[in-house]
Amino acid sequence: MKTKREDSENAADEEGVAKRQKLTEDLSPQLAFENPILSLASYDDDEEEEDEDRRDGNGGKPVYNGRKEEGNGHNYSEDDDDDDEEDEESRLGQGKRGRAIEVRRDCPYLDTVNRQVLDFDFEKFCSVSLSNLNVYACLVCGKYYQGRGQKSHAYTHSLEAGHHVYINLRTEKVYCLPDGYEVIDPSLDDIRHVLNPRFSREQVGQLDRNRQWSRALDGSDYLPGMVGLNNIKETDFVNVTIQSLMRVTPLRNFFLIPENYIHCKSQLVLRFGELTRKIWHARNFKGQVSPHEFLQAVMKASKKRFRIGAQSDPVEFMSWLLNTLHGDLKSLKKGSSIIHQCFQGELEVVKEIHSKRIAEKKENEDDQNNGNGDDGGTEAHKVMTETSKMPFLMLGLDLPPPPLFKDIMEKNIIPQVPLFNILKKFDGETVTEVVRPRIARMRYRVTKLPQYLILHMRRFTKNNFFVEKNPTLVNFPVKNLELKDYIPLPAPNDNEKLRTKYDLIANIVHDGKPGEGSYRVFVQRKSEELWYEMQDLHVSETLPQMVALSETYMQIYEQQQ
Repeated sequence: MKTKREDSENAADEEGVAKRQKLTEDLSPQLAFENPILSLASYDDDEEEEDEDRRDGNGGKPVYNGRKEEGNGHNYSEDDDDDDEEDEESRLGQGKRGRAIEVRRDCPYLDTVNRQVLDFDFEKFCSVSLSNLNVYACLVCGKYYQGRGQKSHAYTHSLEAGHHVYINLRTEKVYCLPDGYEVIDPSLDDIRHVLNPRFSREQVGQLDRNRQWSRALDGSDYLPGMVGLNNIKETDFVNVTIQSLMRVTPLRNFFLIPENYIHCKSQLVLRFGELTRKIWHARNFKGQVSPHEFLQAVMKASKKRFRIGAQSDPVEFMSWLLNTLHGDLKSLKKGSSIIHQCFQGELEVVKEIHSKRIAEKKENEDDQNNGNGDDGGTEAHKVMTETSKMPFLMLGLDLPPPPLFKDIMEKNIIPQVPLFNILKKFDGETVTEVVRPRIARMRYRVTKLPQYLILHMRRFTKNNFFVEKNPTLVNFPVKNLELKDYIPLPAPNDNEKLRTKYDLIANIVHDGKPGEGSYRVFVQRKSEELWYEMQDLHVSETLPQMVALSETYMQIYEQQQ
């Protein structure tokens, strides 16, 4: 039989639970925004774990010594420690603190926050346990720790180092440890903006008109959108690709608004959007961005085809990135995506195959003529023609071979070729010989122009022994590239104007020997129509005349509207 004391304790516990639930509903404020980037890791915040403990169907089974009783079907984690302690306290009748999180508008430790050491570009992993579950950043030293319960790494760090202010990297809520109360203070909003930059649609529309410089915490000035990217280790091929794509206005605007792809589960898409927002954010704490999380997503999505520490080709990376982003986004809108809307054009391909080769192949396979030897002789001189339409995101241009001999001064002759000469490949008449998958003669004609035209100069050729680089310089116009003067274009539809003029917005250049050199990129800032040279962290203004004086490797042209 129950004693009176046990009955009164049970009644007090039930009443306490009801009060705490009401307090939780009243005192836990909801932020007006959600962070769609950090929701990739499937972990719950401490408050959510408390709710789960309340609902988990254990039949009221208690928690002892930081572990749930066996048979409850739930795994224990360190992050539940704060809940466990609170359960024991309430059970013992001490009632020192309830399960509701206390909210304060003042905190005596806010002056210890050091914005100089905060860096949210790196992966959100605990620096002790290397777990990405329930990670907090210490706003005093900048390190990441897991949980905030009494046996968690963040709690231990707060006691050992005397650092008291922490932000949850997913919910963006700020807490004071070891006391455990939540801090609501407007002075912390700038930290939330750096953790997860936000843009309104009005701000996005004004980006190309903004001429204002921003100042980082260290006193350095930077232009939003023109920030340097950290070369982590031989990742300049990624940096120049990203800087080029940042000039494609519809693509940039799409990724600046997370609502456009909030239903996409691809980590690559979410990380690319996060990197885009950091590059264009005007309130960064530092004047450069580290694409660390994006590179991790690239390594995972490409199965380490592109990885940190191994130099790769920006043309291959651009092709892979655009196709992968399209594949991840196309489910949102019936096979189309922002990638195809910007870059996809169409070619008419005419393939000529000599039927003599086909006849010989048939003879080898069948080993008989069936008495049609004369017909085989006439067919041997026929040409089979196949015509097909082929979409493209990038056009490859062939450079003329460099001269074999040196000039009088014993120096290599560096030839030059106009862009219009190598564009003749797509006039529908020029024949291109191909060997793979079988020998054929190809003719190409552009039947649909994209809004953004990507051109790739084939500088590198591989043979059985080494990779050779063609040093030929390509002469091209920076503005007003008129395509209809050099290649035949399709007639426009009714009530449509044929737009054939293009302006250069990005020019990727390779310096050095094949397989060893480095990449840099020239990009245009639209608000002032100025050109900047960017190589990793180095960003400097340059003259438009300098853009065409280097060994261009890949270009992006924008269609004039």
